[in-house]
Amino acid sequence: MNIPTSGEIREKRLKAGMTQSDVASQAGFSQSMIARIEAGTVDPRASTLRRIVAVLNESETSRPSAGDIMTSPVISISSEETIENTVDMMEKYGISQVPVIKNGVPIGCVSESAIIGAMENGTIQHSMKNTIIDIMEEGFPTVPPSEKIEPIVHSLQNHHAVLVMNKGKVVGVITKHDCIRHFS
Repeated sequence: MNIPTSGEIREKRLKAGMTQSDVASQAGFSQSMIARIEAGTVDPRASTLRRIVAVLNESETSRPSAGDIMTSPVISISSEETIENTVDMMEKYGISQVPVIKNGVPIGCVSESAIIGAMENGTIQHSMKNTIIDIMEEGFPTVPPSEKIEPIVHSLQNHHAVLVMNKGKVVGVITKHDCIRHFS
């Protein structure tokens, strides 16, 4: 049996997104005991360490992955689509952003913010017949279906959505709403 160090226990707990109190209650110890073990001020029994490691391992395997929370199929548009048709589609599906896909590969996205920005700066003048390539933004980040939730939530702080790709194809999309819905 590999005996974890106090630093490894703390690191694993933080990676699992757990507090010392979470680990303590699930393992049947006090929070102060977990704190002392992590600080290295107490030398716990092997049975104590086994219970703590079991709780941390269980937490790690029970965390949701991208495949668990993604929405599929993905509503997308081609790079040749007009702004007008894109706006109609966004309204029809009640979405505020849409990925742009060319030959099955994501190349960018269009959001309500991009459309408003194009209206303000004159890119869209009196016609919405322009193609979305004229207002397209940087594409969404991509993750595999096995990606855990923490890095996805982090990406959503700076992006409208995250695309889930499997074998080079887009298989799902995750938005902030999907994450919130999963945890509610």
